[in-house]
Amino acid sequence: MHKTLIVTNDFPPRPGGIQAFLHNMALRLDPERLVVYASTWKRSREGIEATADFDAEQPFTVVRDRTTMLLPTPGATRRAVGLLREHGCTSVWFGAAAPLGLMAPALRKAGAERLVATTHGHEAGWAQLPAARHLLGRIGEATDTITYLGEYTRSRIATALSTEAAGRMVQLPPGVDEKTFHPGSGGDQVRARLGLTDRPVVVCVSRLVPRKGQDTLILAMPRILAAEPETVLLIVGGGPYEKDLRRLAHERGVAGSVRFTGSVPWSDLPAHYGAGDVFAMPCRTRRGGLDVEGLGIVYLEASATGLPVVAGDSGGAPDAVLDGETGWVVRGGSPEEAAERIVALLGDAELRRRMGERGRQWVEEKWRWDLLAERLKELL
Repeated sequence: MHKTLIVTNDFPPRPGGIQAFLHNMALRLDPERLVVYASTWKRSREGIEATADFDAEQPFTVVRDRTTMLLPTPGATRRAVGLLREHGCTSVWFGAAAPLGLMAPALRKAGAERLVATTHGHEAGWAQLPAARHLLGRIGEATDTITYLGEYTRSRIATALSTEAAGRMVQLPPGVDEKTFHPGSGGDQVRARLGLTDRPVVVCVSRLVPRKGQDTLILAMPRILAAEPETVLLIVGGGPYEKDLRRLAHERGVAGSVRFTGSVPWSDLPAHYGAGDVFAMPCRTRRGGLDVEGLGIVYLEASATGLPVVAGDSGGAPDAVLDGETGWVVRGGSPEEAAERIVALLGDAELRRRMGERGRQWVEEKWRWDLLAERLKELL
């Protein structure tokens, strides 16, 4: 691997899926051949201290811009060029292609030989907007490779690229740490603490925002409870939609069967997955296709934990499920379909076991971080 400069707005301790993706990849690259140029998480004293503590723990060099939102401004581009030259980097990885990939021409001129830009869900939305499409096209021409999460995002983003740039696209999804997410990850302790030891549990782990579909699960609960009266819906995570979800649970008369954990530390997530019998997140597409699920790594983490999954059909979410093998894909926003699949799983322990084992096997075959990091090393 060439010595590489990662340019990203999305990096821990700022929380989020892209941040976790980049950090997990970075930890699997040669730390002596890696420099990260990232934004600062928060300008508050607490945020600055948390960022400094995090950076000090990393095995590679992290350089922070003072801004909390790193954009391809002339100043940020000059600093990226300076870091490239100072550290002798010859490869660049843009943690999110849009918009930081617009720095590519300046970095190429400064000596970068390989330029890789990674796309996530939001670039698929950019591809539908005229001005943003034009910018994606420029990024495609200026970089060697644009990566994509799955077939859905590839097909959308490719429409904004030239034929040549689209032909250079390579799949690079996030991975799963199969040693962290595994059957027997502590779910029994979480169940005991929450008083759920002998009850069927449907677990959803995600940010609480409308796209994720926690409201669909709450709307599905009356049907689920009619078949499995002791079922509990365990909603793990925090977010701006929590008040609405709590209100909906009360309005539908199922508040006693819905538990909210709030935000949970990353280290506790495997145990919370393991507390479930079924994982469900029936995500849906919103805002005319601009708000979509890029992939849905939570489905793969659930599979690694040995759970069958019920996924929505938003964006690339179906790419994270072998429909009929590791779980099922339902229409996002359909409480009826979600309830039907969840009830089928809760009522059939053998089906749950079979789908959970197949999911675990699939993660080990295709989605391990070490396999995907090797793909990134080749690109760089």
